[in-house]
Amino acid sequence: MNRQYFGTDGIRGRAGTFPLDPPTVYALGRAAGRILGGAGATALVAADTRESGPWIASHLVAGLKETGVVCLYAGVMPTPAVARLCAEEHYTFGVMISASHNPYDDNGIKFFSGDGFKLPDETEHHIETALDGILSSLPSPPPSAELGEPLTAPAERYLDWLESLWEGSDLSSFKVVLDCANGAAHRLAPELFRRLGATVSALAWEPDGRNINDRCGSLHTEVLASRVKAEGAHFGFAFDGDADRCLAVTSQGRVLDGDYILYREALHRAKRGTLFGRWVVGTVMSNLWLEQALQAERLRFFRAPVGDRYVLQCMLDRGAVLGGEPSGHVLFLDRATTGDGLLTALHYAALARDAGSMDALAQGIEPYPQVLSNIRVARRQPLEDLAPVQAALEEETGRIRGRGRIVLRYSGTEPLLRLMVEAHTRPEVDGVIARLGKVLRDTLGEA
Repeated sequence: MNRQYFGTDGIRGRAGTFPLDPPTVYALGRAAGRILGGAGATALVAADTRESGPWIASHLVAGLKETGVVCLYAGVMPTPAVARLCAEEHYTFGVMISASHNPYDDNGIKFFSGDGFKLPDETEHHIETALDGILSSLPSPPPSAELGEPLTAPAERYLDWLESLWEGSDLSSFKVVLDCANGAAHRLAPELFRRLGATVSALAWEPDGRNINDRCGSLHTEVLASRVKAEGAHFGFAFDGDADRCLAVTSQGRVLDGDYILYREALHRAKRGTLFGRWVVGTVMSNLWLEQALQAERLRFFRAPVGDRYVLQCMLDRGAVLGGEPSGHVLFLDRATTGDGLLTALHYAALARDAGSMDALAQGIEPYPQVLSNIRVARRQPLEDLAPVQAALEEETGRIRGRGRIVLRYSGTEPLLRLMVEAHTRPEVDGVIARLGKVLRDTLGEA
């Protein structure tokens, strides 16, 4: 299905430019209102901390109201909170304004259905079709809506739900450092862990509209790792801008990505009989150590394409309750309908408490050396149609056959070609990255 506006995670781009310019955002509101609700429907609308969030919300809400949708604006709130509250409080649909881990000058719009799941491709296609029709006859300038003071109660109810999930002894003997990415978790994450009894030290918790994900958060864990060691903390967590991702850091500064939580949570659930079908779903980016370690425990592992919507679909197809990506986007389908960074942190903390330390969760695990190279190319052509690329890919795959993997794909949310190489040794990885990367740049041109 050809997708003109929606990518793998909603609509995303540079705020103020198409498709996130005021006229298109207003038209999107009208299109989404028409397809998802209409008169009498209700929508929960929230945003992360980007400076463009309020004006995007005002134009989007104006379009939604034009179709009769009643909108509740909750202000700054994590993406998974919108999903959770849609399902629990019976909104017709939800809208999150965020570009996740991207820089502040990007933004995006994600929709959730009333059951808390992201929209299926077919529904997004219907919205795109309606949007095209509306764009041809827009008023100028496009209307905006008065949002009023954001309501805080929805975020508090989400926080109460997270706290209710905690079982067993508190965290009073633990000190935790939280990197909130100057994003949607900046208030809720420290409050949650204080409620659980932990001594909390927070960084990147003072958003100014432009510092979201700026040298902080889950893409810059070196900052958190240094802080955890300097403060003698027991562990730390790094979230991304909209708090649907979480990475952990041990007391020694070792970063644990999403593969670690999948492995440890799978073992924990298998012992308790709650890993239904004994399935774990990862992605093509999941490290080979995870696949081999799960197989050694007689657990079933499946690789989905990159993107949480694909992980979710593969989980639903297999009846799995546990799946996720190395980026820290993890799904616990018996508790939530989408990846939730704060929920992931709770699971990590419980496992660390029961094991005695976060370091124990990493003990004995040695991931294969893996490098992800992001190549900004001038032309986005189908890779299977490029003979030089296919020849080079075949040659390099032969070099590491049986000892590693190569994954080559275009990003679904950014103008990048992603080259991932994994092998037994780092020199092997670096060699493939250098040789294959040169062919890709020569063939496609580097932007």
